[in-house]
Amino acid sequence: MNAHLQPTGSAYFIAQETEKAEKHTLSVLVDNEPGVLARVIGLFSGRGYNIESLTVSETEHEAHLSRITIVTRGTGHVLEQIKAQLERIVPVHHVVDLTVRANALGHERPIEREVALLKVKGQGETRAETLRLADAFHAKVVDATVDHFIFEITGKSSKIDQFVAIVKPLGLIEVCRTGIAAMNRGSQGM
Repeated sequence: MNAHLQPTGSAYFIAQETEKAEKHTLSVLVDNEPGVLARVIGLFSGRGYNIESLTVSETEHEAHLSRITIVTRGTGHVLEQIKAQLERIVPVHHVVDLTVRANALGHERPIEREVALLKVKGQGETRAETLRLADAFHAKVVDATVDHFIFEITGKSSKIDQFVAIVKPLGLIEVCRTGIAAMNRGSQGM
């Protein structure tokens, strides 16, 4: 057997080579209780599925419900498997493939945003340039000293990627990203 055709332990191997893996954003409404996130993540890791982004937060305090937003990549068959397996987990109330729903509504992607904090050196000649670039990207200064800045930037992941790349040569020290939060357009809920 050729090395590139050997099983990797990943569910991606079982997909036909003609199918192209696509990036999808899933929204999962779950009970807000200990162990739920571990069970959801266990489903992904146990089957070799990758998670590119993960955010979790309680969204309905009185009902004790949390929303998990997962960005993953897979073929149509793999994505259907993921959705079906998520729906079988007991504390899961509802699973929506936001990417599929966005396409059905005539949009390419759901509304996706991410928040990032970046610590960047800010000394000498680069100080003014760093502030100018932050202003161009609508990044907000949340902390400043004589030798560094901490910026907060919100937007599409591609915007944050660009900002990170552009401040790297100026002395990027540290990056912290939240992961993607997503929602579809229109009056319909999840």
